[in-house]
Amino acid sequence: QVQLVESGGGLVQAGGSLRLSCAASGSIFSINTMGWYRQAPGKSRELVATIRTGGRTNYADSVKGRFTISRDNTKNTVSLQMNSLKPEDTAVYYCNYKWGVEYWGQGTQVTVSS
Repeated sequence: QVQLVESGGGLVQAGGSLRLSCAASGSIFSINTMGWYRQAPGKSRELVATIRTGGRTNYADSVKGRFTISRDNTKNTVSLQMNSLKPEDTAVYYCNYKWGVEYWGQGTQVTVSS
C-alpha cells in the first residue's frame, strides 16, 4: 500500500501562483511515476503532469509553460508549481503514484477567480 497526502491548494486570483505538494509513504518502489491529475465539476479527471524517478516529465498542453513538476526521490515527494493561473485551472487536484498498481491522494481544491 502507498499513501499519498497532498497540500497547498487554495483560492487565488487569475495570474497568481500556487504550489502543490504530495508526500508518499508506505511500500514505495524505487522506480515509479508520480504526478498530478485534476477534475473540474462535470468533467472527467485529466492528466496535468507526471514525472518519472529519473526526471522525465510529461505535461498536458494546457499547462505547458505555466506549470512545473518536480520531485525529491530521497523524500518521496512530488510538487507542482503553478504560475499564471487561469479560471479554467479550477479543479480538484489529485496526486498519483504509479508502478504497476496505481494510488491516488484525497485531492486538494484549487480555485482561480477571474
